[in-house]
Amino acid sequence: MQKRRVVITGLGVVSPLGNTVEEFWNNLVAGKSGAGPITYFDTTHFDTKFACQVKNFDPLNYMDRKLTTRVDPFTQFALAASQMAFADSGLDMSKTDPYRVGVVYGSGIGGMWTYDKEQRKLYDKQGNPDRISPFFIPMLIADIAAGRISMVYGLKGPNYATISACTTSAHSIADSVMLIQRGNADVMVTGGSEAVICPMGVGGFNAMKALSTRNDAPEKASRPFEKNRDGFVMGEGGATLILEELEFAKARGAKIYGEIAGIGMTADAHHITEPAPEGQGVAEAMRIAIRDADITAEDIDCVNAHGTSTYYNDKNETAAIKKVFGAHAYDIPVHSIKSMIGHLLGAAGAIESIASVLTINKGIVPPTINYETPDPECDLNYVPNKAIEKQIKTVMCDNSGFGGHNTALVFKKYEE
Repeated sequence: MQKRRVVITGLGVVSPLGNTVEEFWNNLVAGKSGAGPITYFDTTHFDTKFACQVKNFDPLNYMDRKLTTRVDPFTQFALAASQMAFADSGLDMSKTDPYRVGVVYGSGIGGMWTYDKEQRKLYDKQGNPDRISPFFIPMLIADIAAGRISMVYGLKGPNYATISACTTSAHSIADSVMLIQRGNADVMVTGGSEAVICPMGVGGFNAMKALSTRNDAPEKASRPFEKNRDGFVMGEGGATLILEELEFAKARGAKIYGEIAGIGMTADAHHITEPAPEGQGVAEAMRIAIRDADITAEDIDCVNAHGTSTYYNDKNETAAIKKVFGAHAYDIPVHSIKSMIGHLLGAAGAIESIASVLTINKGIVPPTINYETPDPECDLNYVPNKAIEKQIKTVMCDNSGFGGHNTALVFKKYEE
């Protein structure tokens, strides 16, 4: 039986490089860095004092004042990005069966800002819990973004969250594709959001020695695949995609950004944080996605890489790409937008998927900035420092996460 085809009809972004899709894309192409000193809290005692914060975001542009006090920033980002994506898609819910529209939306950590603030109340009251908010749990849980999105638009189809660290929103997209393919929905709102630039978030990742400590030059800190990389830069934001079954989208005259042609998912079964040697797990996810798309590795024109700016990820991901693509690996651009927006953790897969879709539509591959000294273990074309114009029909977007999760998504130019 022929698979139902899944296309992208709406995009929405809240990011360290802009709070619209257009601003986000223009700054990516320009090679701008979203990194700077952390302004949310006093970083005096922290090893890392910078991050890629969202800027000029006013939640009141997307929700009423009461709601802003009852949702964590990660949910605010999700609601804002989803409002943009819905408007972009032109979907009219008054003419659509609400039980055929679902939401799969993820966050790697959920309401960490809420947890940080509420646990301080407990500490300040010497263990007396009488000041803990009744909204603490609903603000904390990672599935609440999916629930809140459904409530805004009256969406009554499949609704849940994925949580798989830095592959979270890629899994959200993959699950949404499968739900449409198997006939459970005609439209899915999907993506992810994250907001953990808070004391517990930065302190926790510092304790793991995962973050860059290049405090003297934050904008130079995220340098995927470069020899002098010293850890990732934390980012935040939200990214939403509207996915539709092709015939449903065509029937309502929707504009189509592209098609999700293949998905691949694996586990390393190796280590809680370190990738499998030679990137074995993510390599297999790529192979599965290529087979699912019914194409060959040579059909891939570009790789939007996970590229975290950590020693182990970047060398192992490079090895994985070479295993899968062979000599073709040296013929295609392999780029990481984390060099500019930092690592959005659970939202990384979604925002990088949007960048992949725009790469196909615009014919431009954003750069990997801060690429100064080549690493002999990372020897591919990483689009160093300057965007390139190139006709792109097919993009592979891969992600990996703590716990050994791996995903690969194949995006294609839409053709009848």
